[in-house]
Amino acid sequence: MKFNFLKKIIIAAVIIYAPLQTMAWGDKGHRITGQIASSYLTPKARAAVKAILGNESIAMASTWADFIKSDSTYKYLSAWHYVDFDKPYNYPELQNFLKQDTSVDAYTKLQFMIGELKKKNLPQDKKLLYLRMVIHIVEDIHQPMHTAHTDDEGGNKFKVQWFNEPSNLHSVWDSKLIEYQNLSYTEYVAAINFTTPAQRTAWQKEPISKWLFDSKEIAENVYAGTKRDERLGYQYNFKYVATLNKQLVKAGVHLAGLLNQIFG
Repeated sequence: MKFNFLKKIIIAAVIIYAPLQTMAWGDKGHRITGQIASSYLTPKARAAVKAILGNESIAMASTWADFIKSDSTYKYLSAWHYVDFDKPYNYPELQNFLKQDTSVDAYTKLQFMIGELKKKNLPQDKKLLYLRMVIHIVEDIHQPMHTAHTDDEGGNKFKVQWFNEPSNLHSVWDSKLIEYQNLSYTEYVAAINFTTPAQRTAWQKEPISKWLFDSKEIAENVYAGTKRDERLGYQYNFKYVATLNKQLVKAGVHLAGLLNQIFG
């Protein structure tokens, strides 16, 4: 009896924990970028976001799309989190690809939800769903492995070692690198959120296609600099932590700019 009870507890814990393993940026990475975005909202956008989210901050709303994966009702949202590519497009090629993109992916759903959120008569439940998803997806596509190769499912099938732990390239960029810095998400924001007005203006003029291209280029660099089954550790962190931090900051700045545009 005791053994069966213990077995049930272990199985339940695995079920609860499993969805957390597939989070993009991990909850900490999402909250970092959400907190950064909050610092750059216009008063009008801040009020509009508050009217939709209530007391839920952007940082906390940013993880909803991953936590809800455990609810099969929302399974249809799975493909909204990424755009994988079959070849290393240059920027004009990628722009052309996106113009013809009719798939259900991060790019097409972002375009759809931006249009919906600009509507004055959108029901509150749709506003809440779409705002949470826009926050999350903008953050996701700044994680390079969410714009990576189709054949290895964005690095999920690219096996590596993180120190002595079996892992994969996607997971390393989702959470391993961020967790390795050993900071809370608010401490992390305080450590990296330094941008000039000119820098923010330049970044916020960039179209979503440029966000995707920049992330894809980082992904290609990561692939080129990593061997399958390689043991990653101190040197890997040293090599990529600046890139990681810049992507976190850019995600927050881009998200703020987009929300300012939607609710401006």
